[in-house]
Amino acid sequence: MDHEDFAMGNWLVVLAYLTSVVGCALGLACTLQARSTDSPRTRLIWLVLAAVSIGGVGIWVMHFIAMLGFSTPGMPVRYDILRTALSAILSVAAVFCGLLVFGVRNRFAWKRLLLGGLLTGLAVAVMHYTGMWAVQVKGVIGYDPTLVALSVIIAVVAATAALWFTVGLDKLLPRLAAGLVMGAAVTGMHYTGMAAVRLHLDPGAPDPSGTEVFSFLFPVFVLAALAMAVPICAVLMATSSSEAPRHTTVAQSELSSK
Repeated sequence: MDHEDFAMGNWLVVLAYLTSVVGCALGLACTLQARSTDSPRTRLIWLVLAAVSIGGVGIWVMHFIAMLGFSTPGMPVRYDILRTALSAILSVAAVFCGLLVFGVRNRFAWKRLLLGGLLTGLAVAVMHYTGMWAVQVKGVIGYDPTLVALSVIIAVVAATAALWFTVGLDKLLPRLAAGLVMGAAVTGMHYTGMAAVRLHLDPGAPDPSGTEVFSFLFPVFVLAALAMAVPICAVLMATSSSEAPRHTTVAQSELSSK
């Protein structure tokens, strides 16, 4: 065995999945808000928040939590910081493009759903393999092309299903179901992609350059908390403001009936 994906135990898989679910569910809630507004500027802001939640937390942070379990027994693993940062930028940007296609109109269309699902699913794959490009080991990292293709298919199909869930969802349970589906897409794609890894290690090679994953894990969690704080506050404020007119209308109708 040239590498391990569960070196820290199965609990890490659960933590990575739950992180992805929270980020994706929050992002999909922002997508729903984008589809329900008539203002192009407001819609764009909601889609940016959704891209940060899904691409930044649901995909990127999940990836690096899961990568805590990646090891090459007896040999060091390092990460190139610039490539790691690039993977985060690409993830958020690619998710934004996918959501822009699907969430730019409040009227449902299969064409936009399929294209948005394709772009969002590819965003998961782009982030994963760019993140793996940042991994430095004593040797060369290769991939099984069949499993790589399967990982991309999993991401695209599940991302499309998750976007479909957001159409007209106005209750918590269906939104959570959408987050569970998309979290499964991200996590399933990650571990399928990791199963595709073929390491060719060379014990005599010099130690890889770069940074250990634990060195930048704390800043990642701080950024993730900040990235989620703004969308959470925005969704809560939007929900309360949408309920206020409804309550006012009900009160007025009660008074008029009296």
